[in-house]
Formats: sequence, structure tokens, C-alpha cells
Amino acid sequence: MGDHGPDMNTLETDYVVLVSVVPAVLGLTAAAILAVTACFCARRIRRQKKKAGHEVSSLPFQPPRPPRAVRSPSGQPPQYLKKSPSPTGIKPPPGGHLPAQSPTEQSCIPTNATAPITTTTTKYSEENELTPKKVQLEPKSPDVDHLDGNENETEYGKLGSIVFKLRYLADRSALVVSVVRCRGLPGKNHGSTTSDLTALPGGPLCNGNGNVKQSATDPYVKLQLLPDKQHKVKTRVVRNTRNPVYDEDFTFYGLTLTELAGMSLHFVVLSFDRYSRDDVIGEVVCPLSGIDLQQIENQQVALSREIQPRSLKIRAQGRGELLISLCWQPAAARLTVVLLKARNLPRMDVTGLADPYVKIYLLYNGQRIAKKKTHVKKRTLSPVFNESFAFDIPSTEGAGATLEGVSLELMLLDWDRVTKNEVIGRLELGGPRSTGSALNHWKEVCNSPRRQIADWHKLRE
Repeated sequence: MGDHGPDMNTLETDYVVLVSVVPAVLGLTAAAILAVTACFCARRIRRQKKKAGHEVSSLPFQPPRPPRAVRSPSGQPPQYLKKSPSPTGIKPPPGGHLPAQSPTEQSCIPTNATAPITTTTTKYSEENELTPKKVQLEPKSPDVDHLDGNENETEYGKLGSIVFKLRYLADRSALVVSVVRCRGLPGKNHGSTTSDLTALPGGPLCNGNGNVKQSATDPYVKLQLLPDKQHKVKTRVVRNTRNPVYDEDFTFYGLTLTELAGMSLHFVVLSFDRYSRDDVIGEVVCPLSGIDLQQIENQQVALSREIQPRSLKIRAQGRGELLISLCWQPAAARLTVVLLKARNLPRMDVTGLADPYVKIYLLYNGQRIAKKKTHVKKRTLSPVFNESFAFDIPSTEGAGATLEGVSLELMLLDWDRVTKNEVIGRLELGGPRSTGSALNHWKEVCNSPRRQIADWHKLRE
């Protein structure tokens, strides 16, 4: 028994060593296998990326596709929004930029209409939208476009004429007004002081015979049905011509022949101006009571009317009067102007009303140094302003403030949402052109400081 003792100890020692070494070997082997597998996978991924990059770089260059019109889900041809000079829109801020184009066709419903609105628009095909369209210019008529000023006035009147057509659709209770064209419109230099200088012999606007050549304009026509005057339509702007051709139809729905007998068509011809408000060339009022309505029910009737200036009604009715109160305060070097009210103003609109407001300029030695204006009084010929304005008067060193060299210039204007605000009348107090009641009022204010002195004044041209 003593001989077998060492052998048993040796076996136990070997078994312990084996048990501790085998797991370590197995762990190292597994780690080596994982490392080899990871390296193999990484190399394979790098090869795939390199191959994909080579294929992308070898592709030929493809230019970007041209933009295409978005098709409507209903199958309608593509339509593009076009900006308009918006003669019937909100007036832009001073210096605002207006584009030159306008919608081609519109329709309108008066306030008493019950039928739904339907708009007749020009349909554009996809081919026309994506490819440039060749526009064939209308040949100029030698007997119209090349006329001198005197000959043009003899044939078409001083401001030209407008041609339109009327048709009544009894089954739809609708009046269709077709604006065909205008002829013999005045040029842009019409009625301006610049034309007086350039029209001199040898000037750029004078021909060999001494007659004035008027430059072309950018006209369009605004139409409304009176006396409602709530819905307005307009034609597109035709560029650089004095004889524009429109051929545009406008439809007024929900009207009976009895109602048409008490209505009038009001055309206003304007010249589009990109950088300021549009100029009014003239207007035409066509009472439908003077037209055979039975005839326009059976067939389309063409009419021509001479364009009339808007200033004629002012000359016939007078320019009205303005009640002003003035107070001179030498200690504060301040002149207070109170605009109280106006009366007997001319009818600026065909409806017999106006939208008046007043601008006040303070002049010192003939130079405008301050400006104020009242609020607009809508639809009235006897506005009540009751607005007070204080002007600080410049003072000279050692002498203090005086009214010497000081004057007031007042302008009464008719506000218009689209066109230029038309001047109804002017008044000057204290200037070299101040005469009559205006001069007496100013002298009384200068001689009676710290007193409110009011007086009526007639407005002049």
C-alpha cells in the first residue's frame, strides 16, 4: 500500500492542470476564429463598396430634366397663374412695382343677381405652355397709327373712341358686353408740360408739317354696370399702341330686360404705368335706356362712343368751397390749421358722389417744408373733417418767429382705389397768388395772433 501512494498524487496533479489549460486553449481558438471571420467580412464589404463606386463613376452624365407642368387630377390642361396690373385691386404702396399683364377674361354678377357665377377663360394646351408661342403682331393701320394729332382728333375725337358689342341672353338672364377695340387714343405726352417743349419746331415730337406726333401708350379698359358699381371687370393691357384690339367678352348674370332699362354701362379707359398709378385717359357712359333692348335680345349689336374727359363735369359744376380755421401763436412759433368741412363739391363718380380728402403743404420762401392730410370721407359731396394740424414755423435769429415768407397750399382730391387721385381744387393762403377772401383771411390771422379765425374759400383750378 505504501508503494501506490505517489502514483495517485501524480495523477491528481495532471488532472488539475488539464482541467485548467483546456478552457484557455478553447477560448483562444474561438477568439482566433472570430478575428479571422471579422477580417474576411470587412475585406468583402470593402470590395463591394469599391466595386459599386466604380460603377457609379462610370455612368455617363445626364442633364437635368426640363420642368413640366403639373397635371390636374381632373384631366384639365395645365394652367399657370399670371400676375395682373390689378386696376381693380388694392392700391399698392408708394414706389410699389406692378407687373404688366392682366387676366384675359372675367365675368361679373351685380348685387341683385341670383344665378351662380360662371367664368369664361381661355384654355391653354400643354404644347402652348411648354414651347414659346409665336405672336403675330397686328399690322398697324396707316390711317390711324400714323395720323398726326390734329387729324386724329378730327376723325375719332380728342381722346379717341371705343367700340363695343351688346347681346342679351334671355335663357340665362345675362348681358354679354364685348369690348372690341379703342381707336385714336392720345399718346403718353397728351396734356403734359413736356409735350409743349418737345412739340416746338425741330423738337422730337414734331414732324415736318409742324404737327405734334404723340407717342404710343399701354391702354386697358375698365367696365362696370351702374348704378350698383360694386363689381368691376377689366381687359388686358395692350402694349405700345394707340389703337388697341381686345375682343374680350364680359357677362353680367341675373338681369332682366326691365332691370337693364334703368342701368348704364360705364367704361373707363386707362394707361398702364409700371412705376406709379395708372393715368385716366377718359370715360364713356352708355345708358341702356337709350338702346333698343329687344334688338340686342335677337342679335349682337355693335356700338361706338367717343371718349370724354373726366374734367368736363368739374368745369360745369364748379369745384366747391372749403371752410378753414387758422390760429397763429407767436410765442410757440406755431400755426394751427383746422379743416372743418367742405360743400358744393362736384360729382366725381357717375353715381353722383365723391371720396374727398385734403392735403396741406406748409411753404417757407416758396419751398415745401411740411405736409399733412386728412382722412378720406367716402361717398359724400359735403364732407365734415373737423381735423386739426399744427405746423412749427421757422424762426430767424434775433427776430423770433413770424409769418413772413410763410404760406399754405391746400389741395382737395378725390380718392380712387386704382387710378391716380384726381385733384378737385386748390387753395393758397399767404402766397403771391393769394387773392380775394384768401388774402383777407391771411392778413387777419397775421394781425390777430392767438385767435381762431374761420372763413369759407372757393377752390380754384
